[in-house]
Amino acid sequence: MSTTQSERLRGLLEPLVAARHLDLEEIEVATVGRMRVLRIVVDSDEGVQLDACAELSRAVSERLDETDAMGESAYRLEVTSPGADRPLTELRHYRRATGRLMKAQLADGGELVARILSVDEDGLDLEVPGVKGRKPTARRLSFPEIAKARVEIEFNRKAADRNAAAADDESQEEA
Repeated sequence: MSTTQSERLRGLLEPLVAARHLDLEEIEVATVGRMRVLRIVVDSDEGVQLDACAELSRAVSERLDETDAMGESAYRLEVTSPGADRPLTELRHYRRATGRLMKAQLADGGELVARILSVDEDGLDLEVPGVKGRKPTARRLSFPEIAKARVEIEFNRKAADRNAAAADDESQEEA
């Protein structure tokens, strides 16, 4: 997608997304066979429900029908939330992943798997899991130290760990 089309679509659609208290994460126009696909990825601190995606899809469709932003040829519109394996690139992504396990490629070439405990403007406070019976350790990581990061999917996280993370989230909100 050309930068001009991307900028035009972002300018056209961002107010619709913001009016629904969502963040416009990505706009992508791809060709699939003979069809073009316009994929809009949105998110929020509370996550995105299917009904919100459907409502936004209708509003975006109406707005695009009023303009020539997609040209005259046919396209399919997809409004979705980010996948679980979305890269963590913005402060809000890390904040939303608090309590979750993250895998980071470090700028110095290393790799780190750790749980995000808290996030501020400068970086992350992490808990690095202990290995071979050792206790977890605390670590501070600044954003410039991170080359790439993603949330790690946990299939067997203990309920007590999830409940403790939820309690921490609630106590931070009250403070």
